[in-house]
Amino acid sequence: MRILLTGATGYIGKRLIPILLEMGHSLVCCVRDKQRVPEEIATHESIELIEVDFLNLGSLYKIPTDIDIAYYLIHSMSSSTKFEQMERDCAVHFKTYMQKTNVKQVIYLSGIVNDQQLSKHLQSRKNVEDILQSESYALTTFRAGIIVGSGSASFEIIRDLTEKLPIMIAPKWIKTKSQPIGIRNVLEYLSKAIGNEKVYNKSYDIFGPNTMTYKDMMLQFAEVRGLKRTIISVPVMTPKLSSYWLYFITTTSYKLAKNLVDSMKVEVIGRPSNINEILDIQPMSYKKAVKKAFIKIEQNSVISSWKDSLISGRFREKISRYIKVPEYGCFKDIKKRPVVDEAQTLDKIWAIGGKNGWYYATFLWKLRGYLDKIFGGIGLRRGRTHQTKLSAGDPLDFWRVLYANKEEKRLLLFAEMRLPGEAWLEFKIEKNQLHQRAIFRPKGIWGRLYWYAVLPFHGIIFNGMINKLVKKD
Repeated sequence: MRILLTGATGYIGKRLIPILLEMGHSLVCCVRDKQRVPEEIATHESIELIEVDFLNLGSLYKIPTDIDIAYYLIHSMSSSTKFEQMERDCAVHFKTYMQKTNVKQVIYLSGIVNDQQLSKHLQSRKNVEDILQSESYALTTFRAGIIVGSGSASFEIIRDLTEKLPIMIAPKWIKTKSQPIGIRNVLEYLSKAIGNEKVYNKSYDIFGPNTMTYKDMMLQFAEVRGLKRTIISVPVMTPKLSSYWLYFITTTSYKLAKNLVDSMKVEVIGRPSNINEILDIQPMSYKKAVKKAFIKIEQNSVISSWKDSLISGRFREKISRYIKVPEYGCFKDIKKRPVVDEAQTLDKIWAIGGKNGWYYATFLWKLRGYLDKIFGGIGLRRGRTHQTKLSAGDPLDFWRVLYANKEEKRLLLFAEMRLPGEAWLEFKIEKNQLHQRAIFRPKGIWGRLYWYAVLPFHGIIFNGMINKLVKKD
């Protein structure tokens, strides 16, 4: 079948692609920016890439009409604290265009919405489901609760809290009940529903076999990891304080933390159905899902993460807009060094950041990260998704990868920390010489004052870093 996949570079989409290809389907993947599509997807013979923006109905004409199945995997929760209108507009535009195609079935991944008082996030998901209903095609909706898998926002928050805090004073929402489900099971439901007329025009709650509070999840997570943890809930923490608590302790952004706290007050308990019998799926336990997630983490093979999203940082536009580094009206720190072992230097560049640090005066990078976080920035908390691979669009501490081509021996990063201007950091090897360029385009007088204030530290950091990169180990 020919399948349209929206949200192809998102957490679910990236994981669904190899499954659909293995099933023999051809894919039309909708992306907002081709520059940040992994090479293995962009060059696959069974994948057609379409650059569209579902907020702009006029851009959807690029989507072919001869499609059989369409997945709707578009969510905007982490992009704004006012995301409802964005999600509504995207759904309306998607439906409008789908009704002009040959699509027979639309498969939508939503959230469990059985509580009487829904959060804005869950109410928006329910509204989208209502919008997507159509007489032109059959809609199949799967409503999931907390998804347990390497890289998911909920999993990473639980991981951060449990691994960082031996004794935890937590908000009262840790007593909220839910039924977490493993990412592998979610992908099973999504892939096995293709063309199955038994699930046409129906919605199903999908959930794991365990009903648990967030406290239960953290304690069982600790048990799997061999950790001893004490968790005490207090009723005095306001939603705003809870959001800041999550923001400072975990890797999440403040906007996402705020929306998650709003949702964490709502019980996410699914309604039983016969969907497991229809699709022959046996949901795994919470502990098993955690163990499988860590197999991926330990193998360094996490396919996707919520941090991959451009909106986990400062980006709101296409990466391609920033690839051309400005030359005029900028401050520059340019250094060159002869390269002794080109392959080793490239390997070091491609492994920079995250657990490996920045090779010299890493404590100063950490200090800059802490200051950034205090002022509402992203800090160093995102790390990197993979320890040795980099692709356009990847997060890298408080940088975003704009361009990464090892054959061309070039890596270009854009700063996503809070700055009175814009900053780029480039590494490039030419004629056995490493060129390291730090470019800063100031915004007003504060940008210029900032550059001169940090200039002494640049002399320490950038000199030490390039020397380490070219040094033969």
